[in-house]
Amino acid sequence: MKGIVEERAVMLGRYITEHKATVRDAAQKFGVSKSTVHKDVSLRLKSINPALFRSVREVLNINKSERHIRGGMATREKYLRRRQCLHMKKRA
Repeated sequence: MKGIVEERAVMLGRYITEHKATVRDAAQKFGVSKSTVHKDVSLRLKSINPALFRSVREVLNINKSERHIRGGMATREKYLRRRQCLHMKKRA
């Protein structure tokens, strides 16, 4: 079992660095929880592959600094879709 967990940590780390992915994106892609991704790339990966760990940390730090922007954009899109639905209902 231990080898599988270490392998997953490396695969998650590579995915995050190659795709500039968020923890949520990686969790969805690999079918695991966000907690699992975070534990794999922040604890396990540090001892398995320190260079990859540093690369992942860089991506995650950038994601963290931009999350307020992504959240605002998602909220904006949500209300735009809601407005369009209401508009379509009024026309019908």
